[in-house]
Amino acid sequence: MKAHLTLVAASLLLVACSSPAQRPDSGLEAPATWDTANTAGARQVNQQWWTAFGSPQLNQLIEQARRGSYDLASALARVRQARAGVVVAGGPLLPELAGGLNANRKKLLRGSGYSELDADSNNDAVDYFNASLTATYEVDFWGGKRAARDSAELAARASEFERATVELSLLSSVATAYTQLLALHEQQRIAELNLANAQNVLKLVQTRHDSGSATQLELAQQKSSVAAQQRQLPQVRQHAEETRITLAALLGQPVQALQLNTQAFDTLRWPSIASGVPSDLLNRRPDIARAEAQLAAAQADVIVARAAMLPNVILTANLGSGANRVADMLRNPLYNLTGGLVAPIFNNGRLSAERDRATARQEELLQTYREAIINGFADVEKALNAVRRLDEQRRWQHEELSQAQSAFRIAQSRYEAGAEDLLSVLETQRTLYAAQDLNVQLRQARLGASIALYKALGGGWQVQ
Repeated sequence: MKAHLTLVAASLLLVACSSPAQRPDSGLEAPATWDTANTAGARQVNQQWWTAFGSPQLNQLIEQARRGSYDLASALARVRQARAGVVVAGGPLLPELAGGLNANRKKLLRGSGYSELDADSNNDAVDYFNASLTATYEVDFWGGKRAARDSAELAARASEFERATVELSLLSSVATAYTQLLALHEQQRIAELNLANAQNVLKLVQTRHDSGSATQLELAQQKSSVAAQQRQLPQVRQHAEETRITLAALLGQPVQALQLNTQAFDTLRWPSIASGVPSDLLNRRPDIARAEAQLAAAQADVIVARAAMLPNVILTANLGSGANRVADMLRNPLYNLTGGLVAPIFNNGRLSAERDRATARQEELLQTYREAIINGFADVEKALNAVRRLDEQRRWQHEELSQAQSAFRIAQSRYEAGAEDLLSVLETQRTLYAAQDLNVQLRQARLGASIALYKALGGGWQVQ
């Protein structure tokens, strides 16, 4: 009895003293700085990064997405599954206790070949009742059980990081779809204004044509310009409706249930964002943390596979009692202690193949971890570069738009005075419309670059 208790105590001590899984090393060295210089006066990314755009409507949509997204709900369910898996994997670290209660009746129906029972009319059936309490424990000498529990815990952490990744992707998609929708509404407004301008020019050309000052060719050219402007409107409206449907789907609802307040596109703003240094990215992106946790879990699985190739010590303690009558069942206590050594001898290479598979899986996830880090660096670099180059484009495009507006006003005035032909008016009109449309596109692209930078930096998320 004392020897068995000593074995149990020693095994529990081994479990308690086992070191947790070490953080894996990717073997990659982060650059000292980003290739694109960070913006001066930038602010650190906060967890509610979407509030920096100054849109109460966007804030409301983000909360609706968190409550209604089916992708996010699925990710949460996977987290609960993984947490339950931790409990399952940790079960073998402690002894398993089972209770039993049995009742048995035995009587010979006929014949006389069974010496314990006689098949005559005076012989009663033999009854037996017993109760038992059994404890079984497999000593974790090689750390395989502890490694299995560590692997399950790391898998649960990976599922939590996956949920954070899904949430970050969802929220950035909602923000992108909303800004695109406002941009399309603005493009529709500009198209309607340009159509009105084209129709005003058409009236002028029609008046001059009726008075003999304009040719039939000039009238046909302006009518073609008006038709082209009218053609643009259904296209913009189509894209706006498709974006609205996409936004509703992200919120987990049909488009008929989507209610949006009117907001001008130019009221959206974007802040300057501090990107930090590249080495900080390892603690800022949930997808990198997920890849790291999966790699650590794979390392623990290698320990499990190696431990399965070694002998196991199984201890069993049984306490029970039995009797021929129920009233006497607990009056005859007994105990039984056993210890056994089980070692694999022949399994046709199955255990070594399991070890090789776990090792190969570890190597695969190491490459996946490295890829996640490199892709993270690339995402930030691309977003920083987009922010910088779009700011440069917008500065020049502002001048382009201003000059296009002036050129159209001048050409229209000169045409009314008869000092300019219609071709100049049409050309300046097309230039103005293109400049106005490009202004909206660049502003929307700049908003998208800020959203992409927030996403690339992890959206304020950090490993806890």
